[in-house]
Amino acid sequence: MHPKLIEIGDFFIPTYGVLIAIAFLLGVWMTQRLARRAGLNPEVVVNLAVYCALAGLAGAKLFMFFFDWDYYSQHPGEILSLSTLQAGGVFQGGLIAALAVAFFYMRKKKLPGWKTADCFAPGIALGHAIGRLGCFSAGCCYGVKCNLPWKVTFTNPDAARLFGTPLFVPLHPTQLYEAAAEAVIFVILYRTFQKPHRDGAVFGLYLMLYSAARFVVEFFRFHEQALPFGGPLSLTQWLSAGLFITGAWLYFRDPRRGLVS
Repeated sequence: MHPKLIEIGDFFIPTYGVLIAIAFLLGVWMTQRLARRAGLNPEVVVNLAVYCALAGLAGAKLFMFFFDWDYYSQHPGEILSLSTLQAGGVFQGGLIAALAVAFFYMRKKKLPGWKTADCFAPGIALGHAIGRLGCFSAGCCYGVKCNLPWKVTFTNPDAARLFGTPLFVPLHPTQLYEAAAEAVIFVILYRTFQKPHRDGAVFGLYLMLYSAARFVVEFFRFHEQALPFGGPLSLTQWLSAGLFITGAWLYFRDPRRGLVS
């Protein structure tokens, strides 16, 4: 864990922020490349990516406030605190907000919806994989106690101060679990995109694969808020289940499993 990439006196450049910037740039580059291959206007698609990124950041933070409302309602000053600004938020919230903005922008620019979404899916997975490395460097989104050989132990006091990360406690490296899953998902999506496919199949496959991966990772991730409905599943897992069903509908609506010969 290395939350500060460069530190000079009180000034520092956070590793998380640098990796998020790299993740965004690589994601946009990949999306632009696939959009050009699909015959779409790459400039319009890049603009869409920027708007979706801004919406995603806002949506991720809003869902974080919603999930931890008991805490933020009692500590409203924390909403604009440094730790809150540096926190990544809830990815599904960002995804839902980005999808809403994308829907209206694509209608305005007359972009083909599902074809455009297919161009974005591999780039989202690639960017998310790098972004989770940023979470690991910062110490946020940490896991529960772990005694397995691949356990990780955080020692940097900045992580404890900013994110409440337990120090000197062996934990599941949930950030790395998700980063590895997203890297595999990117490869699968990229290869699927290069094959003949029905519009929307690649994006549907992304929703299915990511939701399944996140659903499993959540069992090893620490949750400050109580689990809803008195059950074993977190709110994120319920959201993942809904997104998985949506992805399955997109992918399996073609009897040929979303692919055409």
